[in-house]
Amino acid sequence: LQMAAEGGGKETNDIKTQFTTREGVYKLLTLSEYSRPNRVPFNSQGSNPVKVSFVNVNDQSGNGDRICFNVGRELYFYIYKGVRKAADLSKPIDKRIYKGTQPTCHDFNPLTATAESVSLLVGFSAGQVQLIDPIKKETSKLFNEERLIDKSRVTCVRWVPGSESLFLVAHSSGSMYLYNVENTCGTTAPHYQLLKQGENYAVHTCKSKSARNPLLRWTIGEGALNEFAFSPDGKFLACASQDGFLRVFGFDAAELHGTMKSYFGGLLCVCWSPDGRYIVSGGEDDLVTVWSFLDCRVIARGHGHKSWVSVVAFDHCTTSVDDGDPPSEFSGSDEDFHEQIHFAAGRDRANSSQSRLSKRNSTDSRPVSVTYRFGSVGQDTQLCLWDLTEDILFPHLPLSRARTHTNVMSATSPPTTGQTITTVSITTTTNSSGTNGNDNVSNSSSSGNPPNSLPGTLPRSNSLPQSANPGNGIIDSTFIANSVSKFATLSLHESRKERHEKDHKRNYSMGHISNKSSDKLNQLSSSRTAKAEAAKTLGTTLCPRMEEVPLLEPLVCKKIAHERLTVLIFLEDCLVTACQEGFVCTWARPGKVVSD
Repeated sequence: LQMAAEGGGKETNDIKTQFTTREGVYKLLTLSEYSRPNRVPFNSQGSNPVKVSFVNVNDQSGNGDRICFNVGRELYFYIYKGVRKAADLSKPIDKRIYKGTQPTCHDFNPLTATAESVSLLVGFSAGQVQLIDPIKKETSKLFNEERLIDKSRVTCVRWVPGSESLFLVAHSSGSMYLYNVENTCGTTAPHYQLLKQGENYAVHTCKSKSARNPLLRWTIGEGALNEFAFSPDGKFLACASQDGFLRVFGFDAAELHGTMKSYFGGLLCVCWSPDGRYIVSGGEDDLVTVWSFLDCRVIARGHGHKSWVSVVAFDHCTTSVDDGDPPSEFSGSDEDFHEQIHFAAGRDRANSSQSRLSKRNSTDSRPVSVTYRFGSVGQDTQLCLWDLTEDILFPHLPLSRARTHTNVMSATSPPTTGQTITTVSITTTTNSSGTNGNDNVSNSSSSGNPPNSLPGTLPRSNSLPQSANPGNGIIDSTFIANSVSKFATLSLHESRKERHEKDHKRNYSMGHISNKSSDKLNQLSSSRTAKAEAAKTLGTTLCPRMEEVPLLEPLVCKKIAHERLTVLIFLEDCLVTACQEGFVCTWARPGKVVSD
């Protein structure tokens, strides 16, 4: 207590209550804070991350938003008043306290939500999944009750887009299961039959004479499956795994569309851009990584966090679209993108920017001028906002055309002249130790450039010094090393002993908590495997070197909490964050503060 008091003043001064972007000032609404009713900071040691879910019940009164959040063994359900009114914590619609297990994640079904009833899925640390209705106060069903399907912690649960009955559940075992709420789970362990197998993944069906759960079992990669996210059209599934791989699947066909490898360590979070063109992931390398869905390659990395990145999310309200005629210069892959990618109409287009993006993608073969905004929060207690601008998305366009809201520290772009879509085929053999054997990466392109050649021009911000030798297409390696040596995990010239010590510290950074100490032992014992894996992929299409892709700097990077951040959600008039102490904060967008 004394230590906290002595350090309290300085710590409080460090925490920001507002920040400014080009669109204006975002302000923390202290009266709109949600937490446990007593507002006492939660002792987070040994507990699962605080998570937040929203749903709109289309209430005629205008108060249709509902919020659910977990803190330790407790689960709360409130009317969410956002920027309109102060939160009344004395009146939760529903509160549940669990014994023997803790809620880890949850998800509302937006299709079935009404003012009288909502369907809420809750995943637990012991592996069960509960379907509840916090308005009717009814516990509808419990799945995997006897833990016959999977005994490990539930890491992510989501309703399948467009379905009232199908949902997907990921576990720390690395398995993912498809359930139907109408089916039972059976009284014996399920028997499986192989349906499809690919590189480091397999899909099995459940053998049963009568309909039972799970319908499918996916086994993906090595280690935990930390998070998955459906594409906006619901056709693709992006999975972030502890083995450091992002894997993107066609959901219905269970086909692997593409993969990406983190710079270091596991991937913890993943999200899609509103139009489905880009995927952003974050994890234990302290970076955010932007991956092109069409080209199946990393197009940028972002450095701003000082520890693991726990959540990434796109801001659909600040994504801007320019309908002016773009210049005639564009690469084949950009044109092909607009001709090939179509997104289902009417899939919850929340705003005009989103629907205009969708319209452009399905009707126009010319590249659209667009800036994407996304955010990230991490165990370093910092919120970062990023802009993905034309100088990154279309590096071959004239610089005068490009917007420069985002600083590009160093960059090279892939060959674009006369290029068609680059296809990457990776053949990996897995040996008994779990490390990959031979990685054969082949690029096929119709351009005259060698497969991994670099162009002579580089996208970069006007506000940053250019390379000392801009004509050769490769940034000075000293500049790169200086740019990234600030943060431990990316130091390019560490001794093996130093790296081992940092790996050890990294496993405990910011109190990274697992329910079982064996999880930590497993992390440490697999560090050699991770290093061997990283060495094979670094410098390939799976994981470009730091100097081979643009390195973004955040527009905003602010410390906004005392404990590690676990939630970032963008809503129409605000953004919502939460930390491990159990405080859910609302930040009003510029001009959205409602006066008393």
